[in-house]
Amino acid sequence: MNLRQRRQQPVEINLTPLIDVVFLLLIFFMVSTTFEKETRLEVELPKASTEAAPPDQDVLDLVIDRDGRFYVNEREVISAEPVSLKGALNKVAAGRTDLPVKIRADGQAPYQAVVTAMDVLSQLGLTHMSFIATKTTPAE
Repeated sequence: MNLRQRRQQPVEINLTPLIDVVFLLLIFFMVSTTFEKETRLEVELPKASTEAAPPDQDVLDLVIDRDGRFYVNEREVISAEPVSLKGALNKVAAGRTDLPVKIRADGQAPYQAVVTAMDVLSQLGLTHMSFIATKTTPAE
């Protein structure tokens, strides 16, 4: 009878596969994450109501007609280029970024004109925008 104790080999934990998995996860999250800061615009969607809102004194009014022409406080902007619109808005806003902007766009206005207007407004820091809509009556 052999009563001698056997020497147990020390337990070895191999961390190489675990480290490989962690690096693969790290690479996956780095590739799938975008680091570009997306602009967030606070856009107040129009709400139809029976009561008309009281007119605001300090409001910038931006109108876009069906041909894509811009009007700032009822004065036509020289051209539909973003640079011209930016200059006109900057002149009226006078550096104020807390000024609310009401955008009235024709139903047939080009989508690009509305996007250009929103982009120029956000570049100037005018992010308090609301879109004006007319109330529709239900068909009888």
